[in-house]
Amino acid sequence: MTQPSQEDITRQAIEGFYRAIEQRDVALLRTVVTPDWEYIPEPPGAAPGPDQMIAIFANIATALPDMKITILDVLIHGDRVGVRAEISGTQTGVLLGIAASSKHISFAIHSFHQMRGSLIEKTWHLEDWLSAFRQIGQLPPTLERP
Repeated sequence: MTQPSQEDITRQAIEGFYRAIEQRDVALLRTVVTPDWEYIPEPPGAAPGPDQMIAIFANIATALPDMKITILDVLIHGDRVGVRAEISGTQTGVLLGIAASSKHISFAIHSFHQMRGSLIEKTWHLEDWLSAFRQIGQLPPTLERP
């Protein structure tokens, strides 16, 4: 039997990472990130590690309960991984201070990951929130002009 290549192992961790986010499953997240995993930019007051996502997962479950993540590209270069993906879902709860709109939205996400062996050690993550706000037709109250 052929042993999986390092690229296969890395790809499995990356796919598990996005499945954990889509399913809002911290237990699954713990299997693909290091115990001291860094999520950059970190949520306010967060300590490194997968448990920093518990509150975020709860917010996502309310805001976009039918959220899906579609991975569009995965680029692996040594211990670095670039991912281009899309999030879609129906905004049926408060999202970043915006009341439920019942609108289906989709927006791009881009992430870079650093691996430590078979686990993700760091994630640099960007979401195209402006696109989401345009689809909803509203800015979060913290961004509106007085």
